[in-house]
Amino acid sequence: MRVSLQSFLLLSLAVAIIMLLVASPASAQCSMCRAALAGSNNAFFIRNFNIGVLVLLVPPVTMFCSIFVVLKRYHRDDQQSESEVQEKEEE
Repeated sequence: MRVSLQSFLLLSLAVAIIMLLVASPASAQCSMCRAALAGSNNAFFIRNFNIGVLVLLVPPVTMFCSIFVVLKRYHRDDQQSESEVQEKEEE
């Protein structure tokens, strides 16, 4: 198990480094938002707009992660109950 975890982490790190090296610059806003911000010279407004985009990202990411946490717990409980049943059958 230890070798598997180390190889997974090494592979993940390699993929992350490759993606960072190959990635092209991208804007976080849609084209209409970018056009509206390009016309504005107010740095405070642009900063707050970018923070607002990040705040709007929080609920979907939270729901997405919550679903996986629940599924992982359910899967772990299911595996534990199966192993208990197998132990009882062996006795």
